[in-house]
This record gives sequence, C-alpha cells and structure tokens, in this order.
Amino acid sequence: MKKTLLTLILLISVTGLFAQAGSKLPEMVIKTLEGREVNTSAFDNEGKPYVISFWATWCRPCLKELTAIDEIYEDWKELGFKVIAVSTDDTRTRANVLPMVRGRGWEFEFYLDENGDFRRAMGVNLVPHTFIINGKGEVVYQHTSFVDGMEWEMYDKLKALLENE
Repeated sequence: MKKTLLTLILLISVTGLFAQAGSKLPEMVIKTLEGREVNTSAFDNEGKPYVISFWATWCRPCLKELTAIDEIYEDWKELGFKVIAVSTDDTRTRANVLPMVRGRGWEFEFYLDENGDFRRAMGVNLVPHTFIINGKGEVVYQHTSFVDGMEWEMYDKLKALLENE
C-alpha cells in the first residue's frame, strides 16, 4: 500500500512538473489516424512554433476550439504555424475520430492517444488542453478550456515567438 501510494505521488509530481514552461516533449508512441505508430519526439515544425491540442470527439469546447482555429488556419499556415491535434478518445469513441475529422474538413495533423500515455505525460487532466511549443521544442504556453477569441490570442503568441526566435 505504501509503495503504491509513493509511486502514485511520484507519478503525479513528475507529470505535474512536465508541462512547465521550458519543458521538452516526452518521448511517447502514439498513432496516426491510419494506425501508423509515431514517436512524439519526432514532432517539430522546422524550427517554427506550433500548437498541440488535446481534444475528444465528445467534448464540445474541444470542437469549438478546433473549428475556431480552422477558420483562421490559412493565416496561421502563411506564417508557417501548424496544429497537432491529439485525440484522447478511447476504444469506445475512437471510431468517431476519422469521420469527424473528414466531415469537418480540418487540415491539422491528427493523432490518437488511445491508452492516454502521452496525455498523462503532459499533465493533461481535462480537454481541451492546448500547448504552444517554441521552435526549440519547448512548452512555452498552455491553457485549458476555450472561449471565443482564444484562437487569435494563440496566433498572437505564435507570431511573437516567431519574431523573437
């Protein structure tokens, strides 16, 4: 019992510390929507900042955030920014991911974190949980939930990062 409790406390401490500013992404294996395995250490954007958004098909604020970003995504892409959207859907709902992505016409990079390892390593407890990663691959900003206008706030943060790098 004590060993299990100590392990749990250590796990919470490590995952809680991970997502602090300046942290690098953990090396985890997740899957593309086609089922190909990808290591998260391979995530990058040719030295430019990018966004990682943890979301789920059943999460209304997640859908609202991804839709809002999609509406201005051409502006993001013009400056070289991209979005990596990581679905936290489990075995019960993962079959909804690909039809939803195709149906909405989203052009982000999509991945599945079916077992939740990447989510836990990033300290994500609620979705949406969105991170901005700088050109060096370090977490520099994060937020949970979504309200109208946050897509422009993220755009401004990405732009400022690009200007300062």
